[in-house]
Amino acid sequence: MKKHFLACLLLYVCSLAQAQTPDKSFKTDDLILQKVSDHAYTHLTYLQTETFGKVPCNGLIVFDGGEAVIFDTPVDDATSEKVIRWVEDSLKCKVKAIIATHFHEDCVGGLKAFHEHGIPSYATNKTIAFDKEHKFPVPQKGFDNQLDLKVGKKAVVAAFYGEGHTRDNIIGYFPAEKVMFGGCLIKEVDATKGNLADANVEAWPATVTKIKAQYPDAKVVIPGHGKIGDTALLDYTIKLFSQK
Repeated sequence: MKKHFLACLLLYVCSLAQAQTPDKSFKTDDLILQKVSDHAYTHLTYLQTETFGKVPCNGLIVFDGGEAVIFDTPVDDATSEKVIRWVEDSLKCKVKAIIATHFHEDCVGGLKAFHEHGIPSYATNKTIAFDKEHKFPVPQKGFDNQLDLKVGKKAVVAAFYGEGHTRDNIIGYFPAEKVMFGGCLIKEVDATKGNLADANVEAWPATVTKIKAQYPDAKVVIPGHGKIGDTALLDYTIKLFSQK
């Protein structure tokens, strides 16, 4: 009986080891790639702004079965090129899509590099219209409220739940590992309200409340800027913009 138990335990430990992917986290002065779950990494780059100085900007990479999908480009083409190469060389995956979560520069600034690699880009039709209006790089393929893709056999969702940081902001979700990319719609805990130039502050709390109800089991929540957390970031964002 004891030998049988030890054999079962060994098989269980081995299966866990096989299921986990190696940590390929990577850091340079202008790029940080951090593992947040078994098939998801964040990419962090820095945008120099007049109002807020040097701003760290987050994006998400999800992957499975030799394929990857990225939410938001790095801030420029040079760092986008580094991320594409890292996905190919370290994760051994082909990037099958780049998804912009709203029209601002920290989401589309490096779009040209993806297009040069033949990687299709997606955004809501509102985002595409706003990028054209502001003469920012423009995603190629539009959708209205929800986009459903797959990496390998795993689902990837991009969806619009209402206005907040901008009128077009969406979130990304990776159901297999309960990872949410909130983008600039979601704030890190203790953040200020930030850039409100294109915001709908009145709608913001209701939008995030919808997201919280839709994804109550989210384990990892990634804001557009700042520290990664869990659903406490949703609660904080709702509270922040509910204050009068």
